[in-house]
Amino acid sequence: MIQELVEKISPYFSVYGIQQQGSSIYFYGTPKENISAIEDISGSIEVSRAYQKLWTAFAEKGYQFAIKYEPEGHILIASPLKLPAERRWINVVLAIATFITTMVMGSLLFGADLRSNPYDALRGIPFTIAIMAVLGSHEAGHYIVAKKHGMRTSLPYFIPFPSLIGTMGAVIRHHGPIPDRKALFDVGVSGPLIGLFVSVIVTIIGLLQPPITQTSDGFQIYLGLPPLFEFITRIIPVAETSAIHPIAFAGWVGMLVTALNLIPAGQLDGGHVLRAMVGNRSSYVSLALPFVLLSLGAYMIFILNINGSIWIFWGLILSLFAASGHPRPLNDEDPLDRGRMALGIITFALGLLSITPVPFQV
Repeated sequence: MIQELVEKISPYFSVYGIQQQGSSIYFYGTPKENISAIEDISGSIEVSRAYQKLWTAFAEKGYQFAIKYEPEGHILIASPLKLPAERRWINVVLAIATFITTMVMGSLLFGADLRSNPYDALRGIPFTIAIMAVLGSHEAGHYIVAKKHGMRTSLPYFIPFPSLIGTMGAVIRHHGPIPDRKALFDVGVSGPLIGLFVSVIVTIIGLLQPPITQTSDGFQIYLGLPPLFEFITRIIPVAETSAIHPIAFAGWVGMLVTALNLIPAGQLDGGHVLRAMVGNRSSYVSLALPFVLLSLGAYMIFILNINGSIWIFWGLILSLFAASGHPRPLNDEDPLDRGRMALGIITFALGLLSITPVPFQV
């Protein structure tokens, strides 16, 4: 590994000595180029190209680096990347709480009567497994790929919430800079693709289940089926019933989450992917989309007289995402390869196939 690092360092730093102390590696030599990272007045970090390349090389091996300028020579110090101290018990507690809330709400989808028999909540366990698999796989995709690129990333935080599905999803936290556009793209695209794959599997499993008999006093929600979901129903034999099985509903939720996350704005997954594909030009799209969604929601509500509240809500949310801007990768110069550009286009197309203008009506 040290030899591999030397090969990565050599174009920018002439190494004449190496010393290992504990978990740190000291490279003694002379810089061939400027190796610096300077914070300007606005607070953004201006880095040299050599710094960009070296940070990526070290991060891929699980190291961070610092350079010391001393009279007797220059020292490039590589030390293991370390996450800030995190209380992982919080991840566990939130996961358990989300398991409970999704189980309770899932039991209602199975027709449970919790007032007369609280133990009926256990009937929601299949829905819990399905929805947490869908949401968890999305964040797991981000986590695994971020680690592969040497990025410092937290474990997923599930968010319990008394909503229709018992959760507001899950999130992970990134610490430190993004190495380059390739890493930004891979991290952004991995969650939606893996989450959508699991959503399709969950949908198929749900459609193969016997229909659920709903009681007349149970609450009902009318779902708009996205093209991808409808395509699956055409190849999977579905029982003649207006009620969707709760497990298939979890797959539907996964498709909706994927589509909303792929909106190419701000720091949503779609915003990351578009930023990696077209660079700073993505900011124009990010700024325009909130107005587009707000206009779409208003048109649906006041002109078409149908439910467009989801687009009003997301237009307002994206106004905040767009205002916060997008972090710049350390290496923002090297464009994506053609394979990733093609994958990005395919991913956005899958997002469009995973949503309808009116996802749901109560």
